[in-house]
Amino acid sequence: MEDVAVLREKVDAVDDQILRDLVQRVKICRAIGDLKKQQSKPVHDIHRETEVIKRVRERAEMLKLDPEKIERIYREIVNMCSSVQQ
Repeated sequence: MEDVAVLREKVDAVDDQILRDLVQRVKICRAIGDLKKQQSKPVHDIHRETEVIKRVRERAEMLKLDPEKIERIYREIVNMCSSVQQ
């Protein structure tokens, strides 16, 4: 059986990976924002945001995660990424 400290180190490693992935997502969203500006398109794309939420809810269910909680997390992520596009 693993020690609590060892398990916490594993959680910290997962948290670090989540943050690295968020950095990547933000970089991609900035690039999307630059393209939208060049093409005079609006930052907010409700259709795309709806697709993202639908997809993560479906994945959450498949992975036995609470889709409501995952949706709340992703709405924050989408809002954060939309703000870097402005």
